[in-house]
Amino acid sequence: MRMWSTIWPVLISCLLLISLNALGEESGYCSTLTEHTKDLSNNNLTRIPSHLSNSIEYFDVSHNNIASIVHGDLSGLTHLCFLKVTHCGLQYISLDAFSSNSEMKILNLSYNQLTVIPNLHLPQLRMLDLSSNPYPSYALPGSFGNLSYLSILAIGSTDASSVNVDDFVPLQNISLKKLIFGDGTELQNYENGSFSQLKSLWGVVLKVTFCQHFDIFSNMIMDFDQTQTKKIQLVKLFPDQCTIRTDPFMAFKDLRVLSNLSIVDTWINSSVMVKLFKNIWKSSFEETVFLNITYNEDSPDGFQLPKQNHTTNLRAFVLDGVHHHQYHYPTFNVSMELVNKLTYLKFSGTGMNILPCNLISAIKSLQLLDLSNNLLDESGFWWFGCSSHKVYPALRKLSLSHNRFNDLAEIAKNVNDMKFLESLDLSFNSISIDKPCFWPPHLIELSLSHNNLGNDIFRYLSPYFQKIDLSKTGISVIPLNISSLFPRLTYLYLSFNSIQVIPVDLRALMLLSLHIDQNAVTFISQKSMEGFPKLRTLKAGYNPFSCDCDSFWFLTAFNKSLLSDWPQDYTCSTPPSFSGMRFEMYEHAWLSCQPGLQAAVVLLVLFVVGTALAITVYSCDGIWYTKMLWVWMRMKRRGYKRADRLLNATFRYHAFISYSQHDSVWVGSQLVPELERSGLSLCVHERDFEPGMWIVDNIIHCVEDSYKSLFILSKHFVQSEWCNYELFFAQHRAISVNDDSLVFVLLEPIPPDSLPKKFLKLRTLLRRKTYLEWPADERKQRVFWCNLKAILQTVDQSKILKDVATDIAEMCPLVPVKE
Repeated sequence: MRMWSTIWPVLISCLLLISLNALGEESGYCSTLTEHTKDLSNNNLTRIPSHLSNSIEYFDVSHNNIASIVHGDLSGLTHLCFLKVTHCGLQYISLDAFSSNSEMKILNLSYNQLTVIPNLHLPQLRMLDLSSNPYPSYALPGSFGNLSYLSILAIGSTDASSVNVDDFVPLQNISLKKLIFGDGTELQNYENGSFSQLKSLWGVVLKVTFCQHFDIFSNMIMDFDQTQTKKIQLVKLFPDQCTIRTDPFMAFKDLRVLSNLSIVDTWINSSVMVKLFKNIWKSSFEETVFLNITYNEDSPDGFQLPKQNHTTNLRAFVLDGVHHHQYHYPTFNVSMELVNKLTYLKFSGTGMNILPCNLISAIKSLQLLDLSNNLLDESGFWWFGCSSHKVYPALRKLSLSHNRFNDLAEIAKNVNDMKFLESLDLSFNSISIDKPCFWPPHLIELSLSHNNLGNDIFRYLSPYFQKIDLSKTGISVIPLNISSLFPRLTYLYLSFNSIQVIPVDLRALMLLSLHIDQNAVTFISQKSMEGFPKLRTLKAGYNPFSCDCDSFWFLTAFNKSLLSDWPQDYTCSTPPSFSGMRFEMYEHAWLSCQPGLQAAVVLLVLFVVGTALAITVYSCDGIWYTKMLWVWMRMKRRGYKRADRLLNATFRYHAFISYSQHDSVWVGSQLVPELERSGLSLCVHERDFEPGMWIVDNIIHCVEDSYKSLFILSKHFVQSEWCNYELFFAQHRAISVNDDSLVFVLLEPIPPDSLPKKFLKLRTLLRRKTYLEWPADERKQRVFWCNLKAILQTVDQSKILKDVATDIAEMCPLVPVKE
């Protein structure tokens, strides 16, 4: 018992948070995210450090040597929400110490050396703990009247021995919901009405010891009954070895509002227990709880409670944690009429190994029976002295957790006698499975958590089960036929196992809640979740998630409102570079994780590039160049086969004539007749192209069968696409065989800069090669014809020059000299 009195102070902060939940209020007042939390406890600090981050919301400096908090110590923490300064020897708090912390909602100053209850100007304060400080009086400062949102107050001092009406006046208009009062010592004086002015009180924890002044105890209880208080918890109500000769509970019979009584960490004799229950049965209490009590049987007959001549309101009785002062079974003799209206009964942590079944099982109204944390097994619960018929006529929930049961088939057989049983808890036992189990159809909830069962357990369960808890049972695989095994399954708990994946083919059409946290799941896929169309709650934290594309859908598309533990329990495990990172902080490569979108983007880029290229090609005569490229390839292939043709072959034509159709009159009337009279063989497309052959092939053949290619250049020539083709093929042929077979006749002046883009090569050729110009003067035309004929008649260039010179000399006398 001394151990519990030592542990209690340590639990006060947790108690404050738990109290909020009990009151149905929001407990998440302050952020607990790592980036907003600063824990400097146990650092041998003598003052609060400066230059702290302004983003801190949760700040703990407990277990240091901070004697004072003054203005400026916390001025930088403008977003501070939770401050814990316990076990620091704190003696002084200045009036303006918290002037910069207007957002503070929780303040814990317990276990210090404050001799005065500090003035606090914190308009958002919800929870305040001032317990275990040596202030001599419970008088609250007037500033407490401005703590409009204060809902929980813990106050207690070993040096304060009296309570006056004026002490709590500042809280008259405050909606205080819970009061934790006292510090484990006995009061010497209590002024009636001191607590009754706290009209909004809903729950009270009274940490005051009574052994003599039971009138104070009665007055305090009656005051609380005049508020809205429903629950009262009496911590260490009597000191150890206290002799009580009077009835300290006489005031209970006059209660009208109080409905829940808890007695915690208290030494209690059997004689006092009898007095307590005699008054409880006459009171308004509907639930009585005993937590961690030391029971001493100080009367020879033990606990004797005969029939009472009145009705009782008691509906629930809890005995959780009993330390027997004597080493023998206690004696209880209770009239059945006093317990016949109980609906909830709990005997936990009592050391029970044999169930008084004929007493408990006969309670007609009992619906919930909790026998957890005892020493029961099959032979102790269903022993030979128990009737097997008409037992537990109304029982719906039975908890046998933390006992010594092991035979699942035997348990299944015996619960068939409990005709209304719906829920059975067998967690934390030593359950084994080796025989078929035959479960009653009315049992729909079963917990087998923390038993070493393995994957075979699913075959031993009932198809009628709607809620199954198999947490920490050694399961590694979820059966794919779970829907057919349990067609009505709505709740499935598989926490703390070795499951690596949620199968994509898994179907549980009625499932509402799935817990798969603390397993080996690395990702949750969209297809696996499609098997749970009615899912409302998913708990999957503390798994080794991989932060890669496998988790992309879960991170971006899954409805996080279904996750009861998001985001605090989700972190990356792989790859190593992201290990420990919060899942929600992982910045994934959005595009790289969507193959469909990647393909769409690639196609779009290709389309845009292709379109841009097509426009560019079209604007730059790319179609023509493409055709030329194809034909050039054909020419190149032919060139490899016919590289030596010009040196060794006999040509069919002296020249292939390339000209525009617009220049056909000059070609037909002058060029062709003149050259052919000289014995030259010419290839003219209108006359010599082979009918039925493709034009390009005709051009190629004629160019290859001709010694020279004669181009009649004019403005019409450079506008003709076919002329350009012919020039291209002839030039390619000249390059392939390394000869000079191109002859240019300029029929009319053509400015080189005016040539179209497709004739850029011609522009270069005209700048690099000598060409013949058709003169307008008839006398010069004779020289033109001589030059042209000479070029077309022989391969030897020296001979060409000689013939040209001779012809010029012969013609010179014919040319008149200008005067």
